[in-house]
Amino acid sequence: MKKLVIASRNSGKLKEFRDLLAGLPLEVKSLADYPEIGEIEETGCSFAENACIKAETTTRLTGEISLADDSGLEVDALGGRPGVWSARFAGPGAGDKENNQKLLFELDGLPKAKRTARFRACIAVAVPGKPTELAEGTCEGLITTEPRGKGGFGYDPLFLVPELQKTFAELTSAEKNSISHRARAMEQARKILARLLTELAQ
Repeated sequence: MKKLVIASRNSGKLKEFRDLLAGLPLEVKSLADYPEIGEIEETGCSFAENACIKAETTTRLTGEISLADDSGLEVDALGGRPGVWSARFAGPGAGDKENNQKLLFELDGLPKAKRTARFRACIAVAVPGKPTELAEGTCEGLITTEPRGKGGFGYDPLFLVPELQKTFAELTSAEKNSISHRARAMEQARKILARLLTELAQ
């Protein structure tokens, strides 16, 4: 069985990826299994660039197939911010709570119709000696005026899915994994991985 290294240490993200990769003949590892690999700096200007940087660095240092995503929240009223800076929106060292508070502060007083946003995910699959391949997914929604729900991570308590009238944090894992930006990108990434595994087995 081939190893696949997820280029992340984020426990919430890793759980989602393990669920979304279920059924593929892969032994799923993460950067937590490779403590000698330090933080991989995200110096790209887009989700795609950052995903490629993480995946290609991980493959180069481990010699294994690797998968990396860069994802974030794009808020229309903020010109697409926080975007690639989603995890660092409230500044270096800020956590989910601080990022959520900053987002609510910046949107304070805006009517519901102007609180449109989307989550975007870009996934890079890197294999030693082969070109890196990309998959992308989005999920449209609205930003609430206060956090709702106990599940998920990041901006999930503020991201309302209009057709369900629930935030990502109010959804079960199965519900979220059926509609999320990451799930939609992973649908494409699974096809890429399945094809690569067939090619590598020949």
